[in-house]
Amino acid sequence: MSASRFLRLITKPAPLAMSSSSPSSSSSWSCTKCTFLNSPSQKLNCMICLTPVSTPSSLSVSSNDEPKWACKGCTFLNTYKNSACEICGTRPPSSSSLLGFEDLTDSVPESNNSVGSVFFPLRRCSKRKAMDDDDVIEVGGGSVKKINEIESKGVASSSGEAFSCVKILTYNVWFREDLELSNRMRAIGHLIQLHSPHLICFQEVIPEIYEIFRKSNWWKEYTCSVSLDAAQSKGYFCMMLSKVGMKSSSCRSFRNSIMGRDLSVAEVEVPGRKALVVATSHLESPCPGPPKWDQMFSRERVEQANEAVEMLRANPNVVFGGDMNWDDKLDGKFPLPEKWVDVWEVLKPGDLGFTYDTKANPMLSGNRALQKRLDRFFCRLDDYKLGGVEMVGKEAIPGLSYVKEKRVRGDVKKLELPVLPSDHFGLLLTLLPK
Repeated sequence: MSASRFLRLITKPAPLAMSSSSPSSSSSWSCTKCTFLNSPSQKLNCMICLTPVSTPSSLSVSSNDEPKWACKGCTFLNTYKNSACEICGTRPPSSSSLLGFEDLTDSVPESNNSVGSVFFPLRRCSKRKAMDDDDVIEVGGGSVKKINEIESKGVASSSGEAFSCVKILTYNVWFREDLELSNRMRAIGHLIQLHSPHLICFQEVIPEIYEIFRKSNWWKEYTCSVSLDAAQSKGYFCMMLSKVGMKSSSCRSFRNSIMGRDLSVAEVEVPGRKALVVATSHLESPCPGPPKWDQMFSRERVEQANEAVEMLRANPNVVFGGDMNWDDKLDGKFPLPEKWVDVWEVLKPGDLGFTYDTKANPMLSGNRALQKRLDRFFCRLDDYKLGGVEMVGKEAIPGLSYVKEKRVRGDVKKLELPVLPSDHFGLLLTLLPK
């Protein structure tokens, strides 16, 4: 995420679904059994379940209660503090969206040049419901909540010829909706078609991005770790896609995250090769902003890194890639156990490997100078070896530009800048069999 942008919570009033104290009034009335919103002309029975209209005392009067929005999935009347329907989990109408963007002013202290990916969370992490024993699986010795068992679209490990290599892409796709979202996501799709990775790790996916990807031609070749229903109920999230057999996927929320961050894990079967565990995450983001500029969340990031590695370390073949928001000067060395390696350091010694770079990414050239290696791959491999790693998404999208306003010495200047697929560059890792 750009160092000059952050998310702010906003609320926009949506049309209120009013419950009437009498079915004969001019407003619709909510059935007390199925919550369907009946029209005023439906005076005696609910149109859906035929429940007789309740007595006036039993009907809620919305005009005297907290404002509510009607769920488009089940019509339940939710208060605006609910970011999803209490009954079915459907997100509120777009008119009541909680998302918005706002520029940081150029008064940011220049001494804060250690800032990484900067934005405020969409919402604080809510308390998770207790998990039933049947909803827990073991991954690398740790218990995690199972999302789903997947019927894979990929090739089963028992069929076909052995793979000569495995390619894995990690990409923070940037959830900024007001900057050519559709064109940027299509450009990422073109990169997927160009490089044809077997596995993809995405960060900062929002429901709108999920829908764009889902309707793309390349999507049908992959199995996704996040279902459509789950994607529609989330604010922003990580997800994984696989062309090879995905046996299962799981997700575990970090204990200390106030930004809803978690670790996503998938176990995949590579034809003719040993099974591989792939994980991705978006560790806690630095959030410098008024009234304090020291909200870097380094301690939380380090704790999350340790928690993730501890969950994964028991696997003989594991790849952990994503937006780590890592700053070696601020956070220290990434806590890697024995036999684990930082892929870029091993394969590109001497190359700083900035994946967020206001100099190399012309779309960000109007921002304050910032260069960080936020995105990384870490591996522990017994039956594979590193084949190569490269950055992708470094080229501007042809024929596309946007205008950024920048305040310089009290004057506002308009800069016309090119558009790239994301504010981050992606990383493409190639594994070879030993």
